[in-house]
This record gives sequence, structure tokens and C-alpha cells, in this order.
Amino acid sequence: MMRPTDGFGPVPGTRVDAAVVWRNRALRLLDHNPMPIAVCEWGGRIMIVNRAMAAEFGGLPGQLRNRRILEYFTLRDDTSLQTLAEAIRLHRRSQYSVGVSWTPAGGTERAGEMTVDLVSDTPEQTPNMLLSLRAPAVPAARQAPPAPPPRPEASPIEARILAAAARGATTARIAKEIGLTADGVNYHLTRLSRRWQLPNRTALVARAYALGVLDPDAWPPAPVHPH
Repeated sequence: MMRPTDGFGPVPGTRVDAAVVWRNRALRLLDHNPMPIAVCEWGGRIMIVNRAMAAEFGGLPGQLRNRRILEYFTLRDDTSLQTLAEAIRLHRRSQYSVGVSWTPAGGTERAGEMTVDLVSDTPEQTPNMLLSLRAPAVPAARQAPPAPPPRPEASPIEARILAAAARGATTARIAKEIGLTADGVNYHLTRLSRRWQLPNRTALVARAYALGVLDPDAWPPAPVHPH
């Protein structure tokens, strides 16, 4: 029999139209339910899966559809499968709780409980399985202790030496300006070369600017923190 139509679908108010409307509403409610839910055939093929269940495995609902539910979950008790198979064979309409484990998108195995409701449109029809996953809340990560303050890239006296070197001052001039001996200046430059693994004074100056030791907007060159 042809269904009533106005050229764009079932005529509003007909029995067919009402069934479609209520089915679509039910699917929308299922999809927006925050609990992971799936509907499977008695053999385990996934027929419907909501967003929460798909997100548990880092995917979209369409990516899980038609896959086997036991591809994603492991039963913690082998007798659970036998109990469900017997209930389906006898067309029982009961609710069962099954312990499961799975590895979500985060990569750390979790354990929880799957509630299985056997549902069908008629008593004679082989029931499908409505699966609701109850997972314990993921424990919040322990708050990490505050990180120690970063070690200065250069001491104040090293920064002054680098600023003088950036101006092109000689070792003797740097020593006189800062109040060190020439050997003292060379000592600090050698320590910087080892710390930063650089071969010469030019490279040290360039690295000092890159690390923020020297002020890029100052001329003549000066440390960022003159003190």
C-alpha cells in the first residue's frame, strides 16, 4: 500500500509519519545522552552507538557501527557471555550486569560495568542488546609541585661582560670597566663557552641576545637586568 505523501515525505499526522518522528526523537536523545550507550544484535554487531560511546575510543559513531562490540571490550568473567547467550536463546527480558575492561583513546586500560538490557519489538523476536557503560570517574591527576624557578642563563657579572663584548671592547677594556683582571674576564668567558657549548666570543654574544640576557632594544648593548 502506498504511504500518504505530499511529494516531500509522509504527510504530517499519518501513522507512518508519527513513527518516524518518534524514532528520530529517540535517536537524538540517545545521541545526546552523556552515558556511553550502544545497541547490538544478539551476535554482537553494533547497530547504534551514541557520541559518548564513540568518544570513549576517540572516534565517531559511524566508525563503530557494524563492528563487533567485543573488539572494544573484554569480559572480566567468561561466564557472563554464557549467561547472556542463554537469556537471548530463551527470549528473556531481563537486565544483566557484566564486568568489562577496555582501553580508551587515552591509552590507559580501564575497568567498569556494562548494563545489558534485552529488548525487542515483540516477544517472539530475537532480542537485541541495549548496552550502557558505567565507568568510574577518572581520578584527577595529582597536582605537581611548583617548578623551581629557572636557572639564570648568565650571572650579573657574566651579563656585563657579554654586554661589553657586544660593544667590541677588548679583554683589557672589559677588565678595567668591570673591575676584574684580564684572566678573570677570560675565566668567565670560558665558563660561558662550556655552558653554552659555543666556540668564540661572537657566538656567545649572539646566544646572549637569543636567550634574553642582553636587551635587544638597547644601544650601547646592556644586560636586560643591569643589577
